[in-house]
Amino acid sequence: MSVSASALRKKTKIVATLGPASADEASLRAMIREGMDVIRINFSHGEHEEHRTTIELAQRIAAEEGRVLATMCDIQGPKIRIGEIPDEPLELFAGDAIRFQLEGDGSNCISLPHPELFRDAQPGMQLLLDDGSLELTVEAAQPQLLECRVVVGGPLTSRKGVTAPKASLQSLSAITEKDRRDIEFALQMNVDYIAMSFVRSEEDIHELRWLMRHLRKKADIIAKIEKHDALQNIVEIIAAADGVMVARGDLGLETPAEEVPFQQKRIITLCNEAAKPVITATQMLSSMIHHPRPTRADASDVYNAIVDGTDAVMLSNETAVGQFPVEAVRTMANISVIAESHQLESGENASLRGRPAGGKDEISDAISAASYEIARTVRPRAIVTATMSGYTARHIARGRPLAPIISLTPLPETYRRMALVWGVQPLIVKQFNSIESMIATVVRKLHEEGLADPGDVLVILAGTPFGFGGRTNMIQIHRVGDAGELDENGAEFAAEEV
Repeated sequence: MSVSASALRKKTKIVATLGPASADEASLRAMIREGMDVIRINFSHGEHEEHRTTIELAQRIAAEEGRVLATMCDIQGPKIRIGEIPDEPLELFAGDAIRFQLEGDGSNCISLPHPELFRDAQPGMQLLLDDGSLELTVEAAQPQLLECRVVVGGPLTSRKGVTAPKASLQSLSAITEKDRRDIEFALQMNVDYIAMSFVRSEEDIHELRWLMRHLRKKADIIAKIEKHDALQNIVEIIAAADGVMVARGDLGLETPAEEVPFQQKRIITLCNEAAKPVITATQMLSSMIHHPRPTRADASDVYNAIVDGTDAVMLSNETAVGQFPVEAVRTMANISVIAESHQLESGENASLRGRPAGGKDEISDAISAASYEIARTVRPRAIVTATMSGYTARHIARGRPLAPIISLTPLPETYRRMALVWGVQPLIVKQFNSIESMIATVVRKLHEEGLADPGDVLVILAGTPFGFGGRTNMIQIHRVGDAGELDENGAEFAAEEV
């Protein structure tokens, strides 16, 4: 079995959650061949040794297949849950009075072992339980007791989640003790991304960065947008984070469900403008948990997110516990190819082409923006970035250019992280120390990979001096020469400047 045509052609990246349905070698290999770019490890489930085995297996298979694969670990965050309920389920009916206590016995009072919720609770506050299936209103709040009234009833079982949609729970720490243990493990595994749950403001991002500095390790941070507070602070959160996930599940509890599509489009647009990768997540192909083909509504949902400008689309239960994980990845890749063909033909994101991102580095932004006009004129085989951090590749990708984007880097971590960025094909190369050696490395590598032939024009962007992570300050139009021989020392593919 070879890599599928859609996996090779698509530009939108696919994040797939691994679980019992997909953590075996055969499923992982098939999903990589069908177009999976990023594996998601959900720390709400499973143990560290189990996750270690899965991550190592996935990376080994990716190396065998010659495919780049990033790893994203999703920390649970400050999830509020009720305690144990004896003789469950407890049937709740509209109008019932319900009491929550810090250490309730589950009969007269339901246990709610979260003192921070009691500190911040106010009369009139809405509580949603079990992913919004049950709704309660707080009538009286004491330091260790909440008296509530049932608005929407139903069966309640142990350990169900509690959400306070309109409350600002300032006492709730952004990183729990469990999160700290999970983050330390993730950093030991050299994962590429840590997805931070229930982000409220940029301060939560800063807290995670401080913890990583304390642990002397680093991963890029994906801010999961699922709190109403986050929507109010979205511009600052995008600026502080390395990427964003539109986590539509909990966001649909924190805000009216009918507002979620608007917020999704708004967040995608803001991320595109800031050149930060954005993932659209939750229930994208939920019909494929139990069926080999998606509903038309699910297919439309994925299509529209891609046309809106998302960098990546994510599969959750579809690949973690669903019956058709490989088919779900294949379907998402096929939808991506179709959506991208219409997106590029219609000029979606054209307003961003040739326009600086307004970042901190005006020279880098200006050069990245200029590459669009140059590429439109010379129609290159590819836009090539030689990079240490991936900064330039992200800024090129934001405008969705017609030409392929190829990112060359000597750093394995940058190579893997580029697997999340729209349209970027990363390649790992040896360190270069001069413009001449960089050009030689670019041309030689592209020729080896079948990505450039004699006569092809390349638009090459880089930052000098090399090796220091400098911002982009160089652009060159380069035509690959006709002498296709490489000497034994790896001399450059004969070329001429245009």
